Amino acid sequence: MSERTIAAIATPLGEGSIGVIRISGDDALKVADKVFRSFSGENLCEKLGYTAAYGEIIDGDRIIDDGVALVFRSPKSYTGEDVVEISIHGGRLMLKSALRVILQNGAFMAEPGEFTKRAFLNGKLDLTKAESVMGLISANSEAELRLSRAAHIGKVSEKIDGIEADLVSADASIAAYSDYPDEDIEGLNYDNFLKMLQNAKTQIEKMLSTYDAGRILREGIETVIVGKPNVGKSTLMNMLSGAERSIVTEVAGTTRDIIEDTVTVGDITLRLADTAGIHETQDTVESIGVNRAIDRIDKAELVLAVFDSTMPLDSDDLKLLETVKGKNTIVVVNKTDLESNIDMTAFYGMRVVTISAKNNTGYEELSKEIAEISGTNSLNPDTVVLISERQRACTERALDGVNEAINALQSGQTMDAVGVCVDDALAALFELTGKRVTNEVTDEIFRKFCVGK
Repeated sequence: MSERTIAAIATPLGEGSIGVIRISGDDALKVADKVFRSFSGENLCEKLGYTAAYGEIIDGDRIIDDGVALVFRSPKSYTGEDVVEISIHGGRLMLKSALRVILQNGAFMAEPGEFTKRAFLNGKLDLTKAESVMGLISANSEAELRLSRAAHIGKVSEKIDGIEADLVSADASIAAYSDYPDEDIEGLNYDNFLKMLQNAKTQIEKMLSTYDAGRILREGIETVIVGKPNVGKSTLMNMLSGAERSIVTEVAGTTRDIIEDTVTVGDITLRLADTAGIHETQDTVESIGVNRAIDRIDKAELVLAVFDSTMPLDSDDLKLLETVKGKNTIVVVNKTDLESNIDMTAFYGMRVVTISAKNNTGYEELSKEIAEISGTNSLNPDTVVLISERQRACTERALDGVNEAINALQSGQTMDAVGVCVDDALAALFELTGKRVTNEVTDEIFRKFCVGK
């Protein structure tokens, strides 16, 4: 653990009623006393934890601002160290001036995520909880916030602890058997031992099954709107975004390039792209737009293929249907406020939603289909959901170890060989929660945090 006392602005820079500067480390109270003069005359070093003082931030004889200093004593603080949080008026210049004088009086500028890293290193939270912090800060939807909150209060940790406990018990039984092979070791009954490993496998697989849907809730889904010219792609884009992002006219081919926006549909963030109409054309500029649209289909995680209900399907429509086959596609039949002339049987076996983008009807049905196709409809964000690629990779390695242990047991290999596989699974789970983790891994995790957290 670094012996530096660190400080940083813990609230967003900008205009606000209150801004907070956090100081943490062995000398946090001494540094704070050099820059904070309480109106009561009491030094912060004399105060108990969970107490506050009202006073002035000073730079020598100059008063920077008045404010409140909160004192947290080790180990009962966010970082596990002595912490002072000074709240002053939230102007950008005011906060920077106050931080400058704090740094001039013995504190060092905190690195990104250093407060939370110290909390982890001091045993205040494990890595799964630490990783949830940025999700709490950056959540763009209620579901994403609930997902991060569940991880932060320990839902993932609790599940992993349970699996670890079973595997540690198995490891202990194997070790005892290796030392006393002639003894009847409790827990090493073949059927019971196999059942325990298979239960661990089931629990790990269940955790892994949450990752893709959880990633979509956190990061959103790359989505492209495609269709012929004038079928209502841009109107759909505007309906989903709630603003006129795309130009809408009666002239076919108005959109000639990709227009992008980020929208939230239900609980899911769509990184949305409105493309040029896909059709046969001799126009050079239009051809470039069409090719870009087709290329975007290949890269998209979700395709919204739009068709005009007032027109019979033609060769361009049928070609588009062939192009999107095998993709995560929702067929969006638009202009249902007008007389229908489309053959709906052409969409047999595909997900189909009928809408009138112009009249903003069909949104709920489309939202439901997006949730179903992405798998988020069956995901409860309040339960165990893996929230990072690092967690997924560790869990995959744990599953590999358990599978190898099961195979070794069933193929009649020695218990020592089974034990090696169980050790591999445990090592992966210990890395997941941070019980055993390298400095390189922790540095990479906390480097992504904002300064002040």
